[in-house]
Amino acid sequence: MSIFRKKSPLPIPEPFTADDIKVEASICTGERTVGFYDRATKKLMCAELVRSDKDIADFYRKYGLEYTGNQK
Repeated sequence: MSIFRKKSPLPIPEPFTADDIKVEASICTGERTVGFYDRATKKLMCAELVRSDKDIADFYRKYGLEYTGNQK
């Protein structure tokens, strides 16, 4: 028995798909965020701060997706 439990992936929020994940960077500070891009409102939903490429990979893994490093 392990003391660490494997977390099950979160469901991708409706109406998004894996293709809707986008990384945006601030023009002023260069701060990056990753989230699901809503084309209707032109905003990132479920956005998280990105400090490294590992954070992007963790975002994908959180939703049960595989990050290959060549996404937009």
